[in-house]
Amino acid sequence: MGNPWLAMASGADPAERVRAVRRAHEAFMTEGAVSSAVRPVVADSWRRSARARVDQEGLAPIDLADAELEAYRADHPLARVMPLFRELLGTIAHDGAHLLAVCDEQGRMLWVEGHTGVRHEAERMNFVAGARWDERHAGTNAPGTALTVDHAVQIFAAEHYHHAVQPWTCAAAPVHDPHTGRLLGAVDITGGDHLAAPHSLALVQATARAAEGRLAAEAPRTAGPRALLTALGRDEALLLTDGRRLRLGPRHSEIMVLLAAHPEGLSGDRLALELYGEQADRRSPVTLRAELSRLRRLVGPLLGSRPYRLCAPVRTDVAAVAEELAAGNAHAAVRAYAGPLLPLSEAPGVCRMRRNLEEDIRRTVLACGDLELLRWWARTPWGEEDLEAGEALLAALPAHAPGRASLLPRVRRLRAAYGLTADGGPYADDPRGPGRRATSVQRTGL
Repeated sequence: MGNPWLAMASGADPAERVRAVRRAHEAFMTEGAVSSAVRPVVADSWRRSARARVDQEGLAPIDLADAELEAYRADHPLARVMPLFRELLGTIAHDGAHLLAVCDEQGRMLWVEGHTGVRHEAERMNFVAGARWDERHAGTNAPGTALTVDHAVQIFAAEHYHHAVQPWTCAAAPVHDPHTGRLLGAVDITGGDHLAAPHSLALVQATARAAEGRLAAEAPRTAGPRALLTALGRDEALLLTDGRRLRLGPRHSEIMVLLAAHPEGLSGDRLALELYGEQADRRSPVTLRAELSRLRRLVGPLLGSRPYRLCAPVRTDVAAVAEELAAGNAHAAVRAYAGPLLPLSEAPGVCRMRRNLEEDIRRTVLACGDLELLRWWARTPWGEEDLEAGEALLAALPAHAPGRASLLPRVRRLRAAYGLTADGGPYADDPRGPGRRATSVQRTGL
């Protein structure tokens, strides 16, 4: 074969090639031997997959989702060339029943776009944005193998390690930062057997080179880690920085949340006050310095001092929710809100941020009067004791709507707890009747 990166020699019969590789794949799985029918690049990938104990019947794991995925890919360098990828490959993908996929340097799918029917089929094997398709997690596949060998490659049918992926053929090419040479990720086109032809490999190679050319025309960006901090609904924050996932302890989580909210930095005294409140004067400065020293060992140059600050932009899920709220996107804000900020934290600065964000979400839900959002709020642990929200939901629900009968006793109980229920009051017969909101109340739980 002239080009080892192509799946088939010119003029080869695809059906016969599939049969030969499938037999070789079965032999490898049972005996560990690789047939001469298998290309060296594929044979090496099978061996790596076997050493990593990849489950050939498993699915690629979902690594990023929802707000975490949105924030991460928005900050990724390849986001700047997605319009170019769509221009060069998007139309072909839609019209030719293919998929355009772009992953980061760790094999995380950032975008999977294209023909709707093909996309739905691909979802069955977790070929979706946020899934991890490096060889260690998904076995032999074009984007994962292209990242491993740092070269454009086709993977054809049974050359895939996972059985579920073997009906597919794909071609992928790595993309590098033209200023530093660092691997940024890969661009891939996925579809049927007809992609096992020289044109698909040439196409992704040309697209990758065009993307590098576009990036080269931009001024180099300041070096430093790209970082994402997830702290909503979590007792311990998760820091994603340059492909590393760090689960932070409670105190380190509080420090990172506070510094991310103050990009200008905080003095030692101010940070101690935000962390310890009234007890700050009783705490030795050595205690805080020790915590910061341990945190610096984890995050390296991301943490600076004098004042204490983050030395590179850190995207947070808190900021993502706040931005959606500021833009008036209530549904997007609710989707991004995974729960209270570090719910077990008693640090005054964190408590203030948690309370403010929760109240902003609550007021947005109540103001828009959307039935779906009111239902969501009333079912959450932080909204189920909210009398005002319960009353608003009762008012919005039709008389015989499912769930209304179970909501009514809860609202009556909350009114009684506030001393608002009068004999034969407005909730006796028609809870939607006049006088429902006559008395101003404050919700509990804040």
